[in-house]
Amino acid sequence: MPPLRHLVFAVAALTSLLVAALPAAAAPAERRIALVVGNGAYAAGAIPTAANDAGLVAQTLQAAGFDVVGARDLDEDSLRRTLRDFTDKAAAAGPDAVAFLYLSGYGLQLENEAYFAPVDARIDTASDVPLRTLRVSDYVKRLAALPLKARFVVLDAARTAPFRLKGDPLAGGLPLAEAEPGSLIATNAAPGTVGPAETGPYGSYALALVEMIRDGGLAPAALFERVRLRVAEATRGAEVPWSASRIDAPFVFLERETGAPSLAGFAPPAKPLGEIGAREAYAACLGRDTLAGYEEFVGAYPRDPLAKRVRAIIAARREALTWRRSALADTPEAYWSYLGRYPRGPHAWDARRRLSALAASVAPPPEYRVLAYDVPPPPPEEVVYVERPALFLDDPVYALPPPPVAFLPPRPAVLAELAPPPPPVEAYILPVPTYVPVPTYVVAPPSVVPPPNPVLFQNLHVTTVTVVHEHAPEPAQPGASRLAPVAGAVAGAALGAAAARVALPPAIAQKAALRPDPQGAPGQIPRASGPIGAPAPGATALRPSLPGQIPLQVPAGPRAPAQNPAQALPGAGGAPLPAIAGRPGLPGAPSGRPAGLGQIPGQVQGRMPGQAAPAAAQPGAQPPAAGQPALAARPSRGPVAAAPPPQGLQPQGVRPPVTPSRPVQPPRMVAPARAPQPAMPSPVTQPPRMTAPARVSRPDDALQRLRMEQAVRQQAIQRQQALQAQQAMQAQAQARQRTEAQRMMQQQQQQMQDAMRRQQAQALRQPQMMAPRPQPMQPHAPQAGSRPAPHAPPPGHGCGHPGGPPCR
Repeated sequence: MPPLRHLVFAVAALTSLLVAALPAAAAPAERRIALVVGNGAYAAGAIPTAANDAGLVAQTLQAAGFDVVGARDLDEDSLRRTLRDFTDKAAAAGPDAVAFLYLSGYGLQLENEAYFAPVDARIDTASDVPLRTLRVSDYVKRLAALPLKARFVVLDAARTAPFRLKGDPLAGGLPLAEAEPGSLIATNAAPGTVGPAETGPYGSYALALVEMIRDGGLAPAALFERVRLRVAEATRGAEVPWSASRIDAPFVFLERETGAPSLAGFAPPAKPLGEIGAREAYAACLGRDTLAGYEEFVGAYPRDPLAKRVRAIIAARREALTWRRSALADTPEAYWSYLGRYPRGPHAWDARRRLSALAASVAPPPEYRVLAYDVPPPPPEEVVYVERPALFLDDPVYALPPPPVAFLPPRPAVLAELAPPPPPVEAYILPVPTYVPVPTYVVAPPSVVPPPNPVLFQNLHVTTVTVVHEHAPEPAQPGASRLAPVAGAVAGAALGAAAARVALPPAIAQKAALRPDPQGAPGQIPRASGPIGAPAPGATALRPSLPGQIPLQVPAGPRAPAQNPAQALPGAGGAPLPAIAGRPGLPGAPSGRPAGLGQIPGQVQGRMPGQAAPAAAQPGAQPPAAGQPALAARPSRGPVAAAPPPQGLQPQGVRPPVTPSRPVQPPRMVAPARAPQPAMPSPVTQPPRMTAPARVSRPDDALQRLRMEQAVRQQAIQRQQALQAQQAMQAQAQARQRTEAQRMMQQQQQQMQDAMRRQQAQALRQPQMMAPRPQPMQPHAPQAGSRPAPHAPPPGHGCGHPGGPPCR
């Protein structure tokens, strides 16, 4: 009996342990995706910091585990396709995914809607805004409809727009918006206000956002609250960001380990603002960012130098709330009510446009129902703030710069002194700033799925990374680090542009590959930049160790002898390649294909057709004597790609090549040749044919060429379809014109016939009207004394008339 009781207790204990372990084992994996766009090359007015800010934000999101795609200077078509692809990617990410959208450039508002301008936007009138820009709410609503864990939409676009409009102006800044459930929306400046022009390499808003993400342990609402305080502190009140959050799910970008120092800085006060001093009260009202909080500060400190700036914020927020209430009602009474409060307000022209669209007069009738607002009407002293299309918080007319106020601890020196990134040399590629590691006590959440390019995600706290050679084995022992083991690797490579390079969106990558070379012929594929993921000039590319990872480029330059990549890599300097089991075509490996497979016809050991064979390759030839130059030596072209293994032996982490439409023969492995030497004349009778040195093609190159050809073919098909559609439309238009001409001709003929009939009828009626009516003859009685007139015989009777009797 006791053993049975012990068995029952043991089973119960084991069951409790399994139940306790189930939530941890079943914790959902969190996938993070992000789209970062930096538009700065506007024809109307460039933004020098937009692309740099986007590159800095993208790099920080990569370190936080986001699968980031980004681009700079997108036109209208590219921007629409990029945003559409991102929403499609978010729809396929799953219910536990987090989406982050960051747009830096020029933002516009029209009739309570925010618009983001592409770099090729030409806006002459207000009606051009919805046609040539992108309405942000369309994509916000699409993301809100997806079953995601959290959604972030950050608009770093509240700037003074350089577009010169004809006619009615637009309201400045961005409109007040409401966040959807599970979403956060943020702007770099408060609604109705615009930020000042930036002078440094990075904008204040992007720097503050990156700083707060690096601190770790902050919920979304608290993070953007600290961003607002940092920007207001850095700009001395000239720029006050705004955000609205409705994210209820627990989320942090980065976690703080146990024992990490507490986050120092601003804490909400427990006392009324009038009892804590003007500086602390100013920080408190900025942290709350509510109309009631700002009014409480002005009531407690009406004569403080900070009060003028707070009154400007109150005026802008009150007007934005009033306009949003009117725009949501969208009735003539609502717009008349707004014009009654703000006859010369920033949205007065929007109200008049809506009244015209609703077929209502601008002047209200004598009696109409005034809309009930949630905020009281503005006092007379606020009129000066809202009589302009945009509100500048640093305008000296009504708000002098306040004294500096410190809300948070000083910004880290690595961010305060961050150097500008090198300008990108390829189209659409974001700049890559110097990577700034996060503090050592900040880690990534364990539930985050590593992104396709996990270099920064795996190296949060270091500035160097170990690059694994392409033949390094995968870690097999459990509990091993996420960094692959070192096997034939180059250690101490700088964590620079190659590792942190942001992938282009699919549509933009295809467009960049087909971008014409400005130095070559029209339509030529650029050769200077190379395909996406190719090593930059002066760098050596190594194969990634994880699927989808971008190859790390080691910057060329002087190195110590012990860490020289040329000495560390196998086969460098003419040394023979090591034997690798299971890899056909390599020395010491079993051959998996017959001899001659993969050779170009007429090519032997890298020799082009018609080219003389080297002395070492000819049967029975002796090596050249000392001081004698080699015959037709082929120059080395860097690392030689390995031949693809046979089917079923693909290395882990390497995508198998796609079978092209036409057969592409794999190259034959050739040992690296020596340095190029002057060629000697061939002993044959005919002079040797001068040919270019053979290039060892790689499967990746063939696949890249195939993709380019398919893309060019697809574009040609699309152009042909567009031409056919245009011709069909022209034919339809011509048919409609002919039909219309025939109809008009028939109508004219009918009108002419009707006119002729009317004329004929009128002509028939006119003689009858003008002819005298015949009068009946009356017999006349003879008068007395008169002689009767002789009787005139009728015609044809008597008097010799033909046909009648003779006269008597």
